[in-house]
Amino acid sequence: MVPSLPTLTVLIPLLSLSGLFYSASVDESFPQGCTSASSLCFYSLLLPLTIPVYVFFHLWTWMGIKLFRHN
Repeated sequence: MVPSLPTLTVLIPLLSLSGLFYSASVDESFPQGCTSASSLCFYSLLLPLTIPVYVFFHLWTWMGIKLFRHN
């Protein structure tokens, strides 16, 4: 049984975000204080969050185009 596309569109970013919060609270080697945009740890946190957000909005746009064409 495969979940539907709208379910995956919501579920994947939520799981990614919860995994990030879990690793930030449990892992001792997780970078702390990554507030400067010039630091490397800022980008090491930004890239894993950017990918699921891009996928979410790409699928959201694709579903919107599909709905617009079929109505």
